[in-house]
Amino acid sequence: MTQDLFADLPEEPRTETITEGALVLRGFVFERAEELLRGIQQVTDAAPLRKMQTPGGHTMSAAMSCCGDQGWVTDATGYRYQAKDPLSGQPWPAMPEVFVNVARDAAEAAGFLNFQPDACLINQYKSGAKMGLHQDKDELDFEQPIVSVSLGLSQVFQFGGLKRNERPVNVPLAHGDVVVWGGPARLRYHGVLRLKAGEHPLTGDCRYNLTFRRAR
Repeated sequence: MTQDLFADLPEEPRTETITEGALVLRGFVFERAEELLRGIQQVTDAAPLRKMQTPGGHTMSAAMSCCGDQGWVTDATGYRYQAKDPLSGQPWPAMPEVFVNVARDAAEAAGFLNFQPDACLINQYKSGAKMGLHQDKDELDFEQPIVSVSLGLSQVFQFGGLKRNERPVNVPLAHGDVVVWGGPARLRYHGVLRLKAGEHPLTGDCRYNLTFRRAR
């Protein structure tokens, strides 16, 4: 399946509520997508995408990198944030200015003011890659929201409850969509279903997800 770039363009940017504290900003970064993709290239040139292993020895199906003051890592010793890339031993690349601006603008549009992200996780999904339901709970301040940006191929986002066994809502996400959640929704389980094979004019056979957080 090949996706037409202009077919992705929403009729007009709009906001959809998933649940209290969780919103989808449709097409919010469509006009800034190419600049964001250049930022991804800049970061991954310095800190290449890699498939990390969970503490249980499972290799994640999405490839990941990070930028900002903190990067999220997983290995045999556990999940954590750290200031240095474990592959290079060097600090993670600085967050591109467009990343910071998009994260703050999206958070503000969702009603979360003064968001100051210090970590951005970059996930690259290719055909068959997914992310199981999980909570973002390695951060120190749960008052800060999560901002999640979708670029490239469409993928189904799942947003569940505060317990893993609560049935999630399926939310299709297209190129340029942003999900923001915080407040009463901050610790809800979430993930994405397997990415279907396709081709996007800007990202080729993959989808990129940028997840902005305040880690420390």
